[in-house]
Amino acid sequence: MGLSDYKLIVTIVNKGKAEKVVDVSHRAGAEGGTILYGRGTAVRLLLGVSIEPEKDIVLTLIEKDKAQAVLDAIVKKVDLNEPNKGIAFIIPLDQVVGLNQDY
Repeated sequence: MGLSDYKLIVTIVNKGKAEKVVDVSHRAGAEGGTILYGRGTAVRLLLGVSIEPEKDIVLTLIEKDKAQAVLDAIVKKVDLNEPNKGIAFIIPLDQVVGLNQDY
């Protein structure tokens, strides 16, 4: 596996759902993941008070031949095809450094 044979799956879900994304990713073949915390910009009003939804962001570095299967598992198990459940996408990577693998 070369240094450009990876993709990045970015999954943005509601607060508290990141652990499920990581668990599903591991079961589908991913080895790790990084969880970040964020705040959505879609402001909702509840009784006249604005609410900025908190988000969990999961970054999954994955070999490109496993990326689609892992993404499909996340979409299915986290119900990302349902409204307001989250979003996921794959970013191709030109170069990756810092991996603990022999080349």
